Amino acid sequence: MSLHRVLKAHSFLALLAVVLFASTLLGQEQQPPSKVDIFAGYSWLHAGYDRSVPNAQENIARGFTVSGTYFLNRNLGLTIDSGNHFGDCSPRIFTVDAGPTLRFPAGRVTPFVHALAGLHRMELLSPFGNDNNWGVIAGGGLDLRVARHLSLRLIQADYEYADHSYNYGLLQPTLSSVRLSAGVVWQFGAVGAPEVFKGSAACSVQPTAVFAGESVTATASGSGFNPKRTIVYTWSGSGVKVSGSSASIQIDTAGLLPGTYQVAATLSDGSRTGVASCTTGFTVRQANPPTISCSSSPSTVQAGGTSTITSNAGSPDGRRLTYGYAASAGSITGNTTTAILDTRDAQPGTITVTCSASDDRTPPLTASSITMVGVQSPAPPPPTAEFIAREKRLALHSIYFGTAKPTSANPTGGLLPSQEHTLVALAADFQTYLKDKPDAHLTLEGHADPRGSVEYNQALSERRVGRTKSFLVEQGVPAANIQTEAFGKQQDLTDAEVRRAVERNPELSPADRQRLLDHMDAIILASNRRVDITLSNAGQKAQESVREYPFNAADSLSLLDTHETGKVAKSPKAPARKRKDTK
Repeated sequence: MSLHRVLKAHSFLALLAVVLFASTLLGQEQQPPSKVDIFAGYSWLHAGYDRSVPNAQENIARGFTVSGTYFLNRNLGLTIDSGNHFGDCSPRIFTVDAGPTLRFPAGRVTPFVHALAGLHRMELLSPFGNDNNWGVIAGGGLDLRVARHLSLRLIQADYEYADHSYNYGLLQPTLSSVRLSAGVVWQFGAVGAPEVFKGSAACSVQPTAVFAGESVTATASGSGFNPKRTIVYTWSGSGVKVSGSSASIQIDTAGLLPGTYQVAATLSDGSRTGVASCTTGFTVRQANPPTISCSSSPSTVQAGGTSTITSNAGSPDGRRLTYGYAASAGSITGNTTTAILDTRDAQPGTITVTCSASDDRTPPLTASSITMVGVQSPAPPPPTAEFIAREKRLALHSIYFGTAKPTSANPTGGLLPSQEHTLVALAADFQTYLKDKPDAHLTLEGHADPRGSVEYNQALSERRVGRTKSFLVEQGVPAANIQTEAFGKQQDLTDAEVRRAVERNPELSPADRQRLLDHMDAIILASNRRVDITLSNAGQKAQESVREYPFNAADSLSLLDTHETGKVAKSPKAPARKRKDTK
């Protein structure tokens, strides 16, 4: 087999190997193909003459190839190729060709094929000279990108064909050549470049301020990523635990102290430029308990009554509140801002009511306040009509004594029948009154007219209250319900007070009233020989005797007698005495 055929076979196999090698690299990461390629490299040529050329060199090992390709799109380009091969002997072959090139970019590897036509010049030694003619070049190769603008042409294998004629047709060699080249390709610009996606990210939280235990939602959104790729989310936190791989995650703030916390998200679509990060933060606020004050209305009730308890509460943090109430006695109902205290089962005294407010945290913060409710003894039932009538009948009258009565020799005497009758009626009414008012009592106050010494009058008034008390006891009035006081002449009625009593006495006719006013000296003395009776009862105003002198009593003359012997003075003139108004 001739060398020419061997080289043709080897060229074909080399081109096939290039194509197979390129196919193994398909699928690698895409890079934008260049717009312009400039190639310069070493070239080896097997001329392949079809007839003997004098002094010709078959294999030309010295040569170079320079080409430039302008690509119209990703695959198709127009190429100008220039080759120059010169050896130690003739011939010297120079070519300039142009034509289309097809390339197949696949990441860093780009196989290509081209078909060129143009000038083919062959120079022989004298006497043949030079001959220019048309020629064609067809072949392909493989480029490997090693930098952004630089590739290595690992191999370029071409087949060249050309006819020449020398000395008027005496020598007409035909070249069927094989050209092998390798070198460097400078690449400029880009055509059909894939879209470059450069992602960006933004983070947010909602809400931005919470209390410990409340949930926070963190969200990351991306833009500028390759829509054909899936974005992967990776979360991290500063001082807070985060988990999840989706665009939104929940952050558990339980147990966090008040302060500011940061979370970050990294978004990636798996490409070199498809990575972006963002950060955001939230604040854990200081939790404040509720405030509360409570009051009662009314603050004092009768036993068995009710009081309204009102809570005035609020949450500085704006939380929802629930209310509770407790009472030291009685029963309380209600769970809103008001409650009702029922004192039916409470004893008289003070009830402490505790009001509380709790917020909606877990666990809740609480606050409490107290108010007091006074419980009084039950009010007495209203008096019956019979009681009111009896109390009206219990009209107290002063008891009057004769002059110097009772005596020290007979302290149990001195009560005239009219005065005993008054005391009998009073004793009967008072005993009935005690059934409704067991704590009631009578106070007996003894007096004496201004005659006599202080000591005498004091002893006399004591005998008078003593006799009155003993008579009431004889009628059934308990001695424990009777009190006595003796004033002698210390609190005698004045002349003016006696005169007014006479003038207002409803039992006297005008004539009797005038006759008595004409004898006022005796009337004044008689009006001060008395025992006043006062009715006292807890919770009621004391009821005093009316001090109406019994002028119409059958024994009234004995009461008016100013002499110890019991004789009535017939003269209107009283015994001469010096007197002045006394208290």
